[in-house]
Amino acid sequence: MFNLFKNSIIILIMSFFSTASLGNYDKLAYDFNFNDLDGSIISFSEYKNKVIIVVNVASQCGFTSQYEDMQNIWEKYQSKGVILIGVPSNDFGNQEPGNSNDIKTFCEAKFGISFPMTEKVSVKGDKAHPFYKWAKENHGKSAIPKWNFHKIIVGKDGKVFDTFASITNPSSKKFISSLEKALN
Repeated sequence: MFNLFKNSIIILIMSFFSTASLGNYDKLAYDFNFNDLDGSIISFSEYKNKVIIVVNVASQCGFTSQYEDMQNIWEKYQSKGVILIGVPSNDFGNQEPGNSNDIKTFCEAKFGISFPMTEKVSVKGDKAHPFYKWAKENHGKSAIPKWNFHKIIVGKDGKVFDTFASITNPSSKKFISSLEKALN
């Protein structure tokens, strides 16, 4: 009887810390589009069977230096089937005040960014881009950005594979390990 109780408690505790999928995934990431900084459509349907990393970014954030590591990830893993998308947002501390041209100029001049960047959108709350609402509905609170440079890894199946808080650098062992698992 004690073992049954103990096992029940362990399962209950694990459920609180699990990052497993919550949703039934009526839609997949491939059902979403963004506009890029030039106004063209970025259609996630073009990225089927690839791993997609979505990072909400801001030019005037303490984490802005992560752009450099994001570019390094893009250069190293693009040929292996990784798509990295930067999503500018002004939701946290008004740290992305510029327009699309300002953002593009900053990213290219300061960090040599060559991965796709979307136009500025909201990533939280009622006005969040539909992709972020979908991620929250299907993966839970860990998919909601709490600050700039929150990372969502979408697996080859079009479902949220893993999420990382702003403090987790894209070059960290933890992030790289998850990315490589998603690729396999």
